[in-house]
Amino acid sequence: MIRPTPAQRGQFEAEGCLALAQALPPAQLSQVQQAFDRCAQEAKPQWLEGVAQGRAPAAYFDLPSPLENEPLFIDLVDHLSYYGLLMDFTGGELLFLGPQFRTLPPSPLSYVGWHYDVERSNPLHLKVQLYLSDVGAEEGAFAYVPGSHLPQAGPYPLVRRLESMPGHRVFCGMAGDGVLFNSYGMHTSMVNKTARARKSNILIYEQRTPAQVNPGRFAALADRLQTPERRRLFGLE
Repeated sequence: MIRPTPAQRGQFEAEGCLALAQALPPAQLSQVQQAFDRCAQEAKPQWLEGVAQGRAPAAYFDLPSPLENEPLFIDLVDHLSYYGLLMDFTGGELLFLGPQFRTLPPSPLSYVGWHYDVERSNPLHLKVQLYLSDVGAEEGAFAYVPGSHLPQAGPYPLVRRLESMPGHRVFCGMAGDGVLFNSYGMHTSMVNKTARARKSNILIYEQRTPAQVNPGRFAALADRLQTPERRRLFGLE
């Protein structure tokens, strides 16, 4: 298990985010890309119908039940590139909460403004976002305000233009790169001003507490989660 270096631990504690270069090696990346595209193609008609009926957002598209529909995606939850980092930052008490395998189409606006995901009263809440396509500054890149996860941070202004947020960092990257971040911090998806969609996988974790353990959450995957470590990670034990 890869543990964080002292520099990585210090950066994560101070800034709340870490870039993950080449988190997915080329061979695995290709397999994940193909599986993502296949699942997206199968689910696209249902999504478009939902958009037309006002039941689904038009600004982004999430694969429905990605772990249940594609076993290959399960291996991303405890991937060696970042699993050790997550375990270290949560003191070995890591719990997986769910995935968001997301397509972000071109749009003149972002689907979300600057925000944090949970209150600081929650247990430590973490996300890993993995790019499945190259993402430049104008291709819907993830952005974060380093240090905004800290109790003394803020307040932060309400900005009309995302790029006006003071002190933010935009995480551009190649397909296979990722970012690990503390969800207490202010973050957003920048505007995708290009002609192609941004594809990424978002994995959501939290520091394990009895209140969050829900054996029913991933009961449908029970026969695929054979090791004690995975069963604990997915909250089955």
